[in-house]
Amino acid sequence: MLSREDNELITRTGPRTPCGGLLRAYWQPVALVTEMPEERPVKAVRLLGEDLVLFRAPDGDYGLIGRFCAHRGVDLAFGRLEQGGLRCLYHGWLYDRDGQCLEQPAEPEHSRFHTKIKHVGYPCAVRNGIVFGYLGGGDPPPFPHYDCFTAPDEYTFAFKGLWECNWLQGVEGGIDPSHVSFLHRFLRDDPRDTYGQQFREEVEGTDQTLSSLVAENFRPDIDVEPTEYGLRVFAIRALDEVRRHVRVTNLLFPNAFVVPFGNNKVFTQWHVPIDDFSHYWYMILYDFEEHTDKKQLLTQRLDGCTLPDYRPLRNRHNNWGFDAAEQASLTYTGMGLDINVHDQWAVESMGPVQDRTVEHLGVSDRAVTANRRLLLRAITDHAAGKDTVGTAPGEAAARALTGPEAVDMIAGVNEWPRRWREHEAARRTRSPWAAEPR
Repeated sequence: MLSREDNELITRTGPRTPCGGLLRAYWQPVALVTEMPEERPVKAVRLLGEDLVLFRAPDGDYGLIGRFCAHRGVDLAFGRLEQGGLRCLYHGWLYDRDGQCLEQPAEPEHSRFHTKIKHVGYPCAVRNGIVFGYLGGGDPPPFPHYDCFTAPDEYTFAFKGLWECNWLQGVEGGIDPSHVSFLHRFLRDDPRDTYGQQFREEVEGTDQTLSSLVAENFRPDIDVEPTEYGLRVFAIRALDEVRRHVRVTNLLFPNAFVVPFGNNKVFTQWHVPIDDFSHYWYMILYDFEEHTDKKQLLTQRLDGCTLPDYRPLRNRHNNWGFDAAEQASLTYTGMGLDINVHDQWAVESMGPVQDRTVEHLGVSDRAVTANRRLLLRAITDHAAGKDTVGTAPGEAAARALTGPEAVDMIAGVNEWPRRWREHEAARRTRSPWAAEPR
């Protein structure tokens, strides 16, 4: 368990908070590219407790500026897209992508007052369907060369969803390898046999789906090792005297994780604070071998949420669709077939901000405790002006941040520490785009 002071420290991310300062030192997802209407690509967003406006200029570049005009505070989300910037409707003040005021047409013609007005403005960049923003100080760091950023567009799919809880609950759910044996269990076979179902695919080297395999082997040996990008998490399940199921997942510090999705797919998922009581998860799914079926994946995802807020249809206001008959006969949760809803229930049911002063962690929580230690240390280091895990102070350092490797495979009891790396190297060799692991 944590002290109340430490729980506050690692969950509060608004402006001028220590953890908020740390998260701002990394590129953060702001919106899906598809959220920006072609006829008027302007969108109000709330990120890390700040109200902002995202807009796309005619040259395709994005601006991310403060939502409320520096003049008299009216809402720039209704502004006019003009001259590559955003013009306030009230008195015509025009802002460029960096938040610099360019014009104040109601002021005297000779006035240079506009040159003194630098509104809130943050750099933006697009990677595989997501607009990222850098809300930190100084020049933005180069993007790491992670697979989710380097995979060609046709091999990827991006989406998002709203969860009504603190960001850290989402991250801690994603790096917890033991919960999949229970939360995502099916009491009988998942009736779906469609593309894009994570736990429905058979684990290579077995005749079992991942769901049934982890359900039968619910006591994994868990190990965690530090890496240059965060943490690598091993969950090793003994299938018999000679075979082990090896699942390697990763914490992509500070607020993302990388998880295998079947035999040839992987996804990276960020949990990005809207404020301290709600957040969006953003995902980039990538396939090492085949083009993704974006249309089918999008249809599946949109079936479970409402637009424009990407709010799940199953949520705390309708008990996440809980059905007692289903819980008795089909799924462990009774909350439908979408495992994303299962994860959502787990983290939302803790409350808006989990009280970690009353929890009781065990050996199976090693990744969670390791992450908390890493996060507390990084908050201190960032406040002292030191580099933190996963930051890339230059292009060379960014190129060195690759992968991370995420695998789901079967190996011999004594060979798995070597075989998982060989398995990953072979998959990358077959891939039309993936780089060799470092």
